[in-house]
Amino acid sequence: MALAAKKTTKAAPRPPKGTGSKTKAVPKVKAVSKVSIKANLKEGELGKLRIRISAYENKVLDALVKQIVDTASRYEARVRGPVPLPTGIKRYTVNRSSFIDKNSREQFEMRIHKRLIDILNPSPKIVESLTNLSLPSGVHIDVKMM
Repeated sequence: MALAAKKTTKAAPRPPKGTGSKTKAVPKVKAVSKVSIKANLKEGELGKLRIRISAYENKVLDALVKQIVDTASRYEARVRGPVPLPTGIKRYTVNRSSFIDKNSREQFEMRIHKRLIDILNPSPKIVESLTNLSLPSGVHIDVKMM
């Protein structure tokens, strides 16, 4: 039995990674720390106020958002928003009867509507007027200074 010689061919060498036309050069981003951001702010200016508002009823929520935006615009502040955030839905399933009829159930749900407002460079007058606003029941507000 004679052994047949195998014919081998080498594939063309591949170009090095990152030199192809499909890849793009990624620009380097300079890291910024919180300390340098605070140093850039002048005295008397805050960075921004981020206000997250959540409520069970959207009409009450929209009325409060309009009141906050009107208050901020009265003192000539720049306002971003209101941005509607995804509505949170909590669903509960319970049995209708306590003993028989396991297949008979009721479903309840609570919807939590949310909005986000940014107030850029708020003055102390704006912060004071926002703290004096009266909140309707069922409304929750988170305020962050950034």
